[in-house]
Amino acid sequence: MPPTKAKSTHIVILGGGFAGATVARELERIFDKRSDLEITVVDQENYSLFTPLLPEVPSGALEPKHIVSPLRAFLRYANVRQAEVKRIDLAQRLVTAAHCPDCEIAHFSYDHLVLALGSVTNFFGLPGIATHALQMKTLADATSLHAQLIGMFEHASVNPARHRELLTFVVAGGGFAGVETAAELNDFVRKANRYYPGVQQEDIRVVLIHAGTRILPEVSESLSSYALNKLCSRGVEVLLQTKIQGYSDNRVRLSTGEEIASRTLIWTAGTRANPLLAGLDLPKAAGGKVVVDDTLQAHGVPGVWALGDCASVPDRTTGQTCPPTAQHAIRQARRLANNIAATINGQALKPFRYKPMGVLAGLGRRSAVAEILGLKFSGFFAWWLWRTAYLLKLPGLDRKVRVAMDWTLDLMFPRDIVYLRPLHLAHASRPADGISEHPDIPPDVVSAAIARLES
Repeated sequence: MPPTKAKSTHIVILGGGFAGATVARELERIFDKRSDLEITVVDQENYSLFTPLLPEVPSGALEPKHIVSPLRAFLRYANVRQAEVKRIDLAQRLVTAAHCPDCEIAHFSYDHLVLALGSVTNFFGLPGIATHALQMKTLADATSLHAQLIGMFEHASVNPARHRELLTFVVAGGGFAGVETAAELNDFVRKANRYYPGVQQEDIRVVLIHAGTRILPEVSESLSSYALNKLCSRGVEVLLQTKIQGYSDNRVRLSTGEEIASRTLIWTAGTRANPLLAGLDLPKAAGGKVVVDDTLQAHGVPGVWALGDCASVPDRTTGQTCPPTAQHAIRQARRLANNIAATINGQALKPFRYKPMGVLAGLGRRSAVAEILGLKFSGFFAWWLWRTAYLLKLPGLDRKVRVAMDWTLDLMFPRDIVYLRPLHLAHASRPADGISEHPDIPPDVVSAAIARLES
């Protein structure tokens, strides 16, 4: 009688961003094709996004695909499954997912479950925001914003009476994402107007709205002031201690009572834990994050681990919880992978400890602020540090080369203003009989979408 094959240990990682992809890669390194171990990564996308460079996509400084790494190429032998997680059953140790709404349901049983689901945008229940505001969380968000910016110029070129409304761009949130997005957006639109003879510089308005007393609260006050002055000198209007109360009829309503007429509101003002976590019987912190101990294991639930944006991780250095930054997520991922390996091998777990080296924020047009090991930098040198640091951290030699080439070309040539309509609208037509050539799209939907674009 042949010997019974030993049951392999299955590690399921939900999320393929910084945290999830790094956990998988570190586990691959530790176990090195161990036959009794299986690693599965489940994510809605088949790539990992390098989010620090995302604000350069809407401005056209970087090609969208150049800041993503295909998970199947990034990982050597982990199983990658592009699917949306539908349900997590902690009692049965089972994850349910599907590749698409019409696809069959897939089931993944696990011995160890890693929650690296990240966060979603928090609209705080404000009227009209979730429906009409653009986001800056995904690659699709960034490419959509690029099309939106160019589309507004095209609208303005045939609607001169509405220049001000069409060419006013409002960014909500004065943290890293908001400041970097506003800076890149401002550079792009103020150079794009050269191609539109009817558009003057005074027609363009970029407004950054922040509820706090200063932008970039993560950096020192002096660097925050430098960033504020640099943005203002380049034409960005910064409204501090101001909140957005709603958005309707192309009007952004502010807590000051003012209304800003704008067709473009970009929301970077808050995040919350992934909604999937709400249904799990796990201890949660404010905002719905999973509470973990300093080994990154969920309290009282063996085999369940969490990190990154979806976890409340104690920071032994500050006594607070870790901020939701990429550098923390990557270090947490390495510690978590080693602790899973220690659990499997019957060894003691080690606590997560990490002291950040510093922070960097781009301000567009060869300017940035940086705080590294207590030293403060601003201007061109900080911008060089910013680009060098992120280029080195970008996964994959091919991506490094592509991004370096994009940046080099950006120094020599103007940015692209090609307007690509959404594909289903670009190909849709309205024949004389009123029947769309796209059988999958109802004629009334096509007509309404085109009418909205042309309004």
